[in-house]
Amino acid sequence: MDTTWIQVFVLTLSECVAPAGKTVCQENEIEMQFLTRAECEVALQELVTLKDQFDNVIVNRQKSGCAASARESKSFASLEDAKAASNSDDWRDVEPTETAASLVPHAERLKKLKTCEDSLGVAPCKSGDIIVESSVSGREVEIWRSQE
Repeated sequence: MDTTWIQVFVLTLSECVAPAGKTVCQENEIEMQFLTRAECEVALQELVTLKDQFDNVIVNRQKSGCAASARESKSFASLEDAKAASNSDDWRDVEPTETAASLVPHAERLKKLKTCEDSLGVAPCKSGDIIVESSVSGREVEIWRSQE
């Protein structure tokens, strides 16, 4: 096992959140790491869209964004070596994600998809405004609904 440096993209979301009933907000930053710039940009766009829906959250777009960086990582000669080094019985193989589908704007993709009821739960499908992606683990896709 060697140590290497890999490129990552750090998503920073700077926001100010006001507690319920308050007029003063508290600033905080959220950081996440992604392996590709495209995944980082899509996540940033989705987070900003989500946060814009709340009346008590203000996103600072000048301080939010995706920046290239690097992190130290262990590298393994094979997948079997990585599994052995995990020291966990809860190992699962993760298939590469399809970034092309995630780059299509949400609204465009939503129009083209069948509802999960019409597709008999075969993903990708939509439930209201939510896109249900296919499961990478081969398990059945669960559809969560809000109980209002």
